Amino acid sequence: MLGFLKLCDRGLDGLLRVLVIVTSAVITLALVALVILRYFFDLSLAGMHETSLFAAMWLYMGGAVLATRRREHLVVDFLAGSLQSPRAKALHDLLISVLTLVVVVFFAQWVWGMFAWGMKRPQTIPVLNVPLWWAQAPLALMVVSAALYGLRDLARAVCALKCAGLKG
Repeated sequence: MLGFLKLCDRGLDGLLRVLVIVTSAVITLALVALVILRYFFDLSLAGMHETSLFAAMWLYMGGAVLATRRREHLVVDFLAGSLQSPRAKALHDLLISVLTLVVVVFFAQWVWGMFAWGMKRPQTIPVLNVPLWWAQAPLALMVVSAALYGLRDLARAVCALKCAGLKG
């Protein structure tokens, strides 16, 4: 089972890396095209701005998932670096994991409310004519993956705390 989970984790990592590269390219090309067309030709491409914003949502949330996977999301390691004992490090990791999961619960509640509202009042992105939830889907991706990685980190912290307790 652990082998399957590791395979899924590596697959998600690969997909997210491709997503981040592709969306970065889309944003860059869309904004460069907008600037060149407006400045030199006094033209505006319909949907180009919306496309860049749409890609930006996927880029931001995909990057956040990658950072969460690596435990690099909003890291302040001054305290963690000064802890010497394995038990203190495990307790610190446990606290961080619990706080992360608490924040994820609030974020999940907000995302669920946004989706519920969107289902009651369906809307589309005007120029692209796609449902608004396509732009909101990266938020759901972030919530689900942050919860899974938070649970992973919690399990690792509990195991480290048990191991530190046995040694101490």
